[in-house]
Amino acid sequence: MAESVRVDKWLWAVRVFKTRSLASEACRKGHVTIGGLPVKPSRAVNLNDIVKVRKTPVARTYKVLGLSGKRMSAKLVPDFVEDITPKEELEIMEIQKNMLWHSRDKGAGRPTKKERRDIDKLMDT
Repeated sequence: MAESVRVDKWLWAVRVFKTRSLASEACRKGHVTIGGLPVKPSRAVNLNDIVKVRKTPVARTYKVLGLSGKRMSAKLVPDFVEDITPKEELEIMEIQKNMLWHSRDKGAGRPTKKERRDIDKLMDT
């Protein structure tokens, strides 16, 4: 294992972001913090660091258990990262998933049967 790894590379390796460029962009925009301070993509990650990643609508919190600069299979991820996101944040994500809000573009035509059922279900609730 490496002694230290760039934060963007680590986030990509443990599958928090799909691509390394997305991880770098999130760092540049201030969506990634270590110890409460926003970090640049080149910031080194060390063992036991607490990394907070803000992805709409929640801020996920991770503890660094291992360092790797290479993308790994999903089975190996738990050896390198522990998700310590508070329950409140996860509940926000569940609420958002269950909201069933559906928007239709103007000029999209008539709703399909499934879309009509979803609209009726939304109106009844």
